[in-house]
Amino acid sequence: METRKRALGRGLEELFNNEVLDIDSMEQKIYETATNEEIVEIPLSELRANPYQPRKHFDEEALEELASSIKEYGVFQPIIVKKSIKGYEIIAGERRFRASKKAGLEKIPAIIRNFTDEQMMEIALLENLQRENLNAIEEAEAYKSMIEKLGLTQEELAKRVGKSRAHVTNTLGLLRLPNEIKILVAKGSISMSHARVISKLESEEEMISFANKIIENKMPVHEVESLANNDMAKKNKIERKKTSSSQYKYVEDMLRDKLDTKIKIKDNKIEISFSNVNDLNRILEILDIKE
Repeated sequence: METRKRALGRGLEELFNNEVLDIDSMEQKIYETATNEEIVEIPLSELRANPYQPRKHFDEEALEELASSIKEYGVFQPIIVKKSIKGYEIIAGERRFRASKKAGLEKIPAIIRNFTDEQMMEIALLENLQRENLNAIEEAEAYKSMIEKLGLTQEELAKRVGKSRAHVTNTLGLLRLPNEIKILVAKGSISMSHARVISKLESEEEMISFANKIIENKMPVHEVESLANNDMAKKNKIERKKTSSSQYKYVEDMLRDKLDTKIKIKDNKIEISFSNVNDLNRILEILDIKE
């Protein structure tokens, strides 16, 4: 434990033991406790992204703006890295790293800390979540990765990332979407609220059809919910009708063979047809029912 504390830096162990890890607090703690000797210049060529980085898309315009600032003023805040077999992995500060490359820098100030793979994964996700840089699909994929690799339940994950259990569940539900709809969500063509409604539909065909309607008609979320609910209600009604007519078909067949007459089972009732009194007596006799 003592070795781990020294590797992370003073006070960081307490942050990771909290129910919710705050990225700003973590970075601030590192910057406050790092000595001048610990801030080193690392060649950009020796750096690579955090392998657990959930963000796949970076705002190029924002990167250009940051690059211009770096050209004029330099990198104000060091990035945080971990030593790896070949070079260094970025724990926090990938935007600064990318912008520095655009600005033509060869080196960047950095603080080296020895985080575990689990901590790196958690930091990468929370850095983006808490700074609102992830799109809904990236967030969903990051949740899935944390659940699988860290062995968390949805409830535990919700507490760790400071979100409600319902939010985590609904976000994970977006992974049911076809790839073409995921792309629309990532681009912002469809909002997360729209996507959440679509993800509850059964087939990919229905999902794609709804996505197209949303875009073509610029439908608000409440209208999409109403339309989806109506469609699902109609479908459930048809399914119930199908079930009521086919679920007991084998029973109908057995009774028909035994009684040699038309049999219908509906609404938990058995209807036995007969043509006249004699036919009724015949059926009663087969059923061993005496008048």
